[in-house]
Order: sequence, then structure tokens, then C-alpha cells
Amino acid sequence: QVQLVESGGGLVQAGGSLRLSCAASGRTFSTGAMGWFRQAPGKEREFVAAITWRGGNTYYADSVKGRFTISRDNAKNTVYLQMNSLKPEDTAVYYCAGAGKLVSDYLIRRTGWYDYWGQGTQVTVSS
Repeated sequence: QVQLVESGGGLVQAGGSLRLSCAASGRTFSTGAMGWFRQAPGKEREFVAAITWRGGNTYYADSVKGRFTISRDNAKNTVYLQMNSLKPEDTAVYYCAGAGKLVSDYLIRRTGWYDYWGQGTQVTVSS
């Protein structure tokens, strides 16, 4: 049973920073990828960033490029999302997701590609 546990959410003022963590247990990922998605009230869940376990290739949504950085610690089976220059429109529940299969540059941005999901962590950015 794979479990993904997010932490690090909270309330921050616009322009501030937060770092989210996602710890995976129950399986060691040697291939595949981990992703971060977010869902604001009344909106669909959207892709934020992803990173492959092998090679550390990164992918970002245009809305966060240059402000957010995804990284991984293979030894700890943990993925991080450093969020800088936060804006009120970044307010959402952030979800960590994982998949241990061949990476597709297209599918890695899709919720349906991922097999495992965390419970989510709230990020609120005040103006």
C-alpha cells in the first residue's frame, strides 16, 4: 500500500514563500514520476509541477514557471515544492501524486496518469 503524505501548507502573505513536502512510503520509486497538482474552490484540479525519479527531469505549468521549484530526494523517497513570490491566485489545496511507470511528457501533466495521491494540504495566500 503506497501512501503519500503532504506537509508544509499554511497561510502566507502575497510575495511570501512556502515549501511543501511529500513523503512516499510503501514503495521505493526507481522509475516514474511525482507530481504536484492543486485545486481551488469551484475549479478543476490542475497540474503544477512534476519530476521524474530517474534523471530528475522537471515539468512546470506556465503559471508557476520561474516561481516554483520541484525537487526530489531519492534516498528519502520525498519530493519538495518550493513556492516563491506567491500570489493570491495560488490559493488552493495542493496534492502530491505518484506513478511508478514509464514517463510520458504529455501524460505526466494529466491527473489520470497518476496511481497514487496524497490527502492534500491547504495553501492560502492573502493579498
